[in-house]
Amino acid sequence: MIYEIAVPSFLDSNGDGRGDLAGLSRKVDYLKSLGIDAVWLTPIYASPMKDFGYDIADFCTIDPSFGSMADFLQLLHALHDERIRLILDFVPNHTSDRHPWFADSRKSRTGEKADWYLWADAAANGGPPNNWLSRFGGSAWSWDETRKQFYYHSFLASQPDLNWRNTDVRSAMCDVMRFWLDRGVDGLRVDASAVLIKDALLRDNPPNPKADANMPPPQRYTPVFTDDRPEDMTCIEDLRKVVDEYEGRFVCGEVQGKTDRIGHFYGSEATPRFHLPLNFALLDSEWDALSLQATIDAYLNAIPADGWPDWVVGGHDKPRVASKIGQAQARILSMLLLTIRGTPILFAGDEIGAERVPIPKERVQDPFEKRLSGFGLGRDPERSPMRWDDSEHGGFTTGRPWLPLDGERTRSVDGQMKEPRSLWHLYRQLIALRKAERCLTDGEYLPSRARNDVLCYGRRWSGDHCLIGLNITGEPRRWDWRGRGTLLLSTHLDRKQEMVDGPVQLRADEGWIVKLESASK
Repeated sequence: MIYEIAVPSFLDSNGDGRGDLAGLSRKVDYLKSLGIDAVWLTPIYASPMKDFGYDIADFCTIDPSFGSMADFLQLLHALHDERIRLILDFVPNHTSDRHPWFADSRKSRTGEKADWYLWADAAANGGPPNNWLSRFGGSAWSWDETRKQFYYHSFLASQPDLNWRNTDVRSAMCDVMRFWLDRGVDGLRVDASAVLIKDALLRDNPPNPKADANMPPPQRYTPVFTDDRPEDMTCIEDLRKVVDEYEGRFVCGEVQGKTDRIGHFYGSEATPRFHLPLNFALLDSEWDALSLQATIDAYLNAIPADGWPDWVVGGHDKPRVASKIGQAQARILSMLLLTIRGTPILFAGDEIGAERVPIPKERVQDPFEKRLSGFGLGRDPERSPMRWDDSEHGGFTTGRPWLPLDGERTRSVDGQMKEPRSLWHLYRQLIALRKAERCLTDGEYLPSRARNDVLCYGRRWSGDHCLIGLNITGEPRRWDWRGRGTLLLSTHLDRKQEMVDGPVQLRADEGWIVKLESASK
């Protein structure tokens, strides 16, 4: 179980309204009590913070807003003492325009780092070299008066893209990885891994045939020449080689594209790439039994036979799933996540059913929303600080939170820990059960046919066989299965460890885990 933490939104230790490493260290016991195996942190490096820390000015320094290197090492040791691994966000595609590398690159066209970023002359009309667009809106090219050329930026103009065709850039970024791995970090999550290489000929992207007036301007072209280029895989292979220099470390990555492309990011035995290309299929799926069974099947069929699956149900730039499917079905999702084959990945707050928090216009922080307002792309609603209790500032800070908190004060960690049947307790019991039952961790996945709005499947390891039935509606549904077994857990948390015979009637929004008797296998 991997647990992503947006550090600015987790716990503030000094009253400045933003979470920090010292605050996170105070909550290691909380992570242990929930049963988390690894935490993944959003960027904590030196940054002007124009894009949530993904604009990095020094890859090997902790930003003072989060604390010091000593604070980081204290956190690392505290996590390791509880056998919790630490994964850091690694941002190889770009730097901040305040990074010394960019300062050197823009000085002249012949300097030592002149080719470390993507530079190009103006078009014949004096404008940008081509039609490539920034994900945050407008041209992806900005003019630099010193160098008298345009530089390329996939995101903000203050986030110039590195030139990954340059071997010195690759070497420098691999050294950044080693810096953190040498300090004991257990893994790295590679940001924007599918955009590292752009077309060398700078060919224009074609119009998107599905574009319409309701689509954000950056999506009105198909990014054929800027995203998921074949050469990108060699970059990922270089990153994997670095991680493989260290025993027991791993690398996962944010990948773009459809499910049928995700298998490429695993690589092969000869050319390994990511251990885990991150899979958001459950988040993106329609929420009904037939769509879910198709989503799961399509994903599992897309990964290599020796590839290990993963399932992400939340993230710092993905809408909160509880807002999409509702609190009752969030319980069903928790059982699906913890019983399906593969590594489950949560975003802090998912375990209490955190929802999207409305952000007043005057408090918007996200450049996505500022630059492309009206398209619903803002990510601040997901990044709202963690509510630990029902106080005004939720136990998150003694100052003014950098973003508003959820106004639903009963949806807090403290409140849910006190309620025996809460979503938090369901997650805790599911995580514990997953660790206790080998078939739920390592067992093969046995699909069944979804019928009557019930998503169902089995997990089998050696002589153990578990069945999972999930009612994806707010009405009772019959779950057809034959045999006898022990009900290990119901999402309602009012029945468990009792003998049951199939078929059974699942209550509204109810899921079951049944361990079959040997004679029924």
